[in-house]
Amino acid sequence: MDYILIVAGFVLLIFGANFLVDGAVGIARRFNVPNLIIGLTIVAFGTSAPELVVNLVAAMDASTTDLALTNIIGSNTINTFIILGIAALVYPIKSRAESRKFDIPLSLAAPVAILLLSWCFDREISRTDGIILLLVFSFFMYVTSRNAMRMRSAENAEEGGKQQKFPLSVVMVAGGLVMLVIGGQMIVGSATRIAEASGISQAIIGLTIVALGTSLPELATSVVAAVKKNSDIALGNVIGSNIFNVFFILGISALVRPLPAYKNMEIDLCIAASGSLLVLIFVLTNKQYEIKRRAGFLLLLIYAVYLYLTIYSMDRP
Repeated sequence: MDYILIVAGFVLLIFGANFLVDGAVGIARRFNVPNLIIGLTIVAFGTSAPELVVNLVAAMDASTTDLALTNIIGSNTINTFIILGIAALVYPIKSRAESRKFDIPLSLAAPVAILLLSWCFDREISRTDGIILLLVFSFFMYVTSRNAMRMRSAENAEEGGKQQKFPLSVVMVAGGLVMLVIGGQMIVGSATRIAEASGISQAIIGLTIVALGTSLPELATSVVAAVKKNSDIALGNVIGSNIFNVFFILGISALVRPLPAYKNMEIDLCIAASGSLLVLIFVLTNKQYEIKRRAGFLLLLIYAVYLYLTIYSMDRP
């Protein structure tokens, strides 16, 4: 029954995130917000909503705090290696100067920030750390808003005939949020019971099953964007989601309850950081500033090796 519930929870998360993203994008396009900004903010927040719901539910229970940390770290790792990898195989992902100078480096700084903060306070993300993360997130939103004003143009005018009605967008956002809340509660409860019954640690469950499930909206969004050759949405969605996950979602989760570090967390954070570093290297080492297909394949290969080593090192608590 728990396996059925966790699948049903993922279904609710996917549909809920889709409704939330479509509704939010409909609202954003009404105000002529550039595609890159939509990807970094509205779409990134919508596709990160499953992580937010799962984390809040997990943080409220002291016995499931491992899920709160591993869900974020695992989701960011999957976002970079799996989602960008697959999207790049579909179509090379081109980057803008704004992403190379600010967004990708901030995504790289996110796992490093978790590592440094956990070392400073007895290997946990404290409430003070949560406030620090939220302050960095506020700075990110300020810079992104400033860039939006600079980039504001008529690039979305061609979408005018496809815009949905404003009331429908609002209803889709509200309905998506309800589905996300229900789906998140189902996943956390079921994943916890599965872990306890099988003797598998919450860290493994969080890094794999839960992280993959909550990253499915990002996967669908970025792959569809790549198929449509919309690199701004594909890259902005992943990078924005990684930033939202750490600085916003983890920050709020730590305010709800301090999150103790789990064994081998440093290794997982290093893997997450290496993904963002590779993306930065990929876009800076070719004249097109692209993540090319061979780079996408390399990202997928690295994650496959990491996942193999993670699953078969069952010495986690």
